[in-house]
Amino acid sequence: MTSSSTDSTVRLAKRLAETLPCSRREAELYIEGGWVSVDGELVEEAGARVGPDQTILLAPDATLEDIPPVTILLHKPAGFSAGLDADGAPALTCLTVDALSQETGRGGQRFLKRHLSGLTLTNALDTKASGLLVFTQDFRVARKLVDEASRVEQEYIVEVAGQIAPDGLALLNHGLPFNGKALAPIKVSWQNETRLRFALKGVQPGQIAHMCRMVGLSVVAMKRLRIGRISMAALPSGQWRYLQEFERF
Repeated sequence: MTSSSTDSTVRLAKRLAETLPCSRREAELYIEGGWVSVDGELVEEAGARVGPDQTILLAPDATLEDIPPVTILLHKPAGFSAGLDADGAPALTCLTVDALSQETGRGGQRFLKRHLSGLTLTNALDTKASGLLVFTQDFRVARKLVDEASRVEQEYIVEVAGQIAPDGLALLNHGLPFNGKALAPIKVSWQNETRLRFALKGVQPGQIAHMCRMVGLSVVAMKRLRIGRISMAALPSGQWRYLQEFERF
């Protein structure tokens, strides 16, 4: 780009403020809210540079209201890490900006890039496990699922191999220690000959696999179906959706 062309560009927020007109801060809020397009393409960065011949449009339903925090529900496939990267975005190859932006209509919620920043992963899953993950920007959701985890029931289906001890099912329900402490009573039942259903609160990493080993079983596969009142339902593996306003954990 030549110096003359560089000099002819301005910050998008400045250009929008002059076009509407509005204050520079209002222009930034419109842009960050996903209401502004440049030559037909949505731009969410107030500092983006635009030229004098580019077309800047504000969506007719644009608002200056605060953008509410979002919560993302993901059906994590087995074998994927469930961490957060250095920028606080989900470090899952199945949860990328491109993948999310292709699903902008899911649940009636508009996707914005800012929905991937400042997320809290509330309830981790082992890499080998699959099932429901929750990423949230909402401190209320984080408080309930992290700080009050001992009150929120989670449901797992665990495929096992081996021969269970004669009193194994009773021990799984009540009577096993973990990390040197006795576990509180939980609900464990057979779903079929090789699958157990666990419903428990305050589950710790490695706890279910440890419990199974204590009664002679090894874990073949594990899937989390539900956290509190929110289940994966028909959410396909590797897919996501937003938590809706009416939904509560």
